[in-house]
Amino acid sequence: MNSEKFSCSICLDLLKDPVTIPCGHSYCMNCIKTHWDEEDQKGIHSCPQCRKTFTPRPVLEKNILLAELVEELKKTGLQAAPADHCYVGPEDVACDVCTGRKLKAIKSCLVCLVSYCDKHLQHHYDIVQLKKHKLVEPSKNLQQLICSRHDEVMKIFCRTDQQSICYLCLMDEHKGHETVPAAAEKAEKQKKLEVSRQEIQQRIQDGEKDVKLLQQEVEAINGSADKAVEDSEKIFTELIRLIQKRSSDVKQQIRSQQETEVSRVKEVQEKLEQEIMELKRKDGELEQLSHTEDHNQFLHNYPSLSALSESTHSSSINIRPLRYFEDVTAAVSETRDKLQDILTEKWTNVSLAATEVDVLLSEPEPEPEPKSRDDFLKYSTEITLDPNTANTHLLLSEGNRKVTTMNQKQSYSSHPDRFTFWHQALSRESLTGRCYWEVEWRGKFVYVAVAYKNISRAGYSDECVFGWNNKSWSLRCETDSYTFWHNKVPTPVSGPPSSRIGVYLDHRAGILSFYSVSETMTLLHRVQTTFTQPLYAGLWIGLKNTAEFIK
Repeated sequence: MNSEKFSCSICLDLLKDPVTIPCGHSYCMNCIKTHWDEEDQKGIHSCPQCRKTFTPRPVLEKNILLAELVEELKKTGLQAAPADHCYVGPEDVACDVCTGRKLKAIKSCLVCLVSYCDKHLQHHYDIVQLKKHKLVEPSKNLQQLICSRHDEVMKIFCRTDQQSICYLCLMDEHKGHETVPAAAEKAEKQKKLEVSRQEIQQRIQDGEKDVKLLQQEVEAINGSADKAVEDSEKIFTELIRLIQKRSSDVKQQIRSQQETEVSRVKEVQEKLEQEIMELKRKDGELEQLSHTEDHNQFLHNYPSLSALSESTHSSSINIRPLRYFEDVTAAVSETRDKLQDILTEKWTNVSLAATEVDVLLSEPEPEPEPKSRDDFLKYSTEITLDPNTANTHLLLSEGNRKVTTMNQKQSYSSHPDRFTFWHQALSRESLTGRCYWEVEWRGKFVYVAVAYKNISRAGYSDECVFGWNNKSWSLRCETDSYTFWHNKVPTPVSGPPSSRIGVYLDHRAGILSFYSVSETMTLLHRVQTTFTQPLYAGLWIGLKNTAEFIK
């Protein structure tokens, strides 16, 4: 018995709790219920097969007879064919012969130009004439195999025009061209394809090896960094413990000496207070004697009362301006200063050691320096100024790419990164690798600069000025001259005057170059050094001047 008669046309499986709707078609109760639930908002309920509509929504009652039949069928082992083995899905090729609900095609015939399901393909296996037809995997694009001009199958490939043609094309517009059977061309290209695949697979293998090596490198870096952090923490913990021990020792020594000195002073103080009490008593007796009117009694008592005992201490306590424990504080301060100097000096070495860790497996070949402006523009980097660094007399505009000096202060909020005295600003972007940018300027002068982020900001010292310290490099541009500055050392530079300056940076190679840009590019000055930190582009401009990073 055909299982399709007892299958639900919604889920394509054997009926479960079958119900028969008014038009006579049967469905699983849950399937038709879900279908009608989706149609509830329309107010009309339809049959998924015949599309007959029902108003109001029919009440569903289980078809007991049909349910018993299905249960009997299940006992005999009859099951519905799975949908993906039977009916066509969205991604499948449909059988061109099937009517109504189409089955999935399993082959396409290049002669008939028709796709067949398993049932309708049987003739190609049974009929002798059809056995010679070329069957291929199901294809939705069979019409692409037909010549649009002659309506013939394209079995020839024209190498001259690199396209598939039919045998009539061979006698027409492709006459005299180099042609081969499509199968032969495919075979040849198949060989090339295999070679390409081998190359790709080899590159994949090489790439996977490199990825594995890089992963190992990442693990090694992480492991080394974790160990360095752990060891550093142990060392600093030991150092802190040592300092705490020394602090405790000094405190104990001070307190012990304090106790000794205070005890000694209090001992003298107590003796002196006792002596003062004795003297006061003696003074009272003498005062009483001085009021005695009897001459004989006065003379009798005078010798015993007038005699004074020796003082047990010096006639006066000499309180010198003692420093007490100030020498200890001075000694500790000296130790602190020395420790700070050591940490500052060594910390530079630690920072350099950390920044110089090379994570590449091998040094890449140095790229040649650009020659033409087009070459430089390949490394073009968009620069914008960071408002938090701009001096309060600088007005930023054009998306923070343009800066103008103003007499009136701008309403910037307080920020530790702001240059408080000099009319300077730094870029928001950090610069590493290979970068190129151009600055257009107008006015009396401008300093086009690069600097480390840790350049000083507050005050008017040299440590804040672009080019006047070892944390920045700058080119002063005037209408008729140039001067390069680094670490407060000026270097006169000759070159054609220009309102546009190009800056090229190769951070890894330690190259910083300044160019005069007009019809051509002229090198003004080139620096070869070692950059230990990321750089930031900077501008320092004179009064009533403007400068802009070109987008």
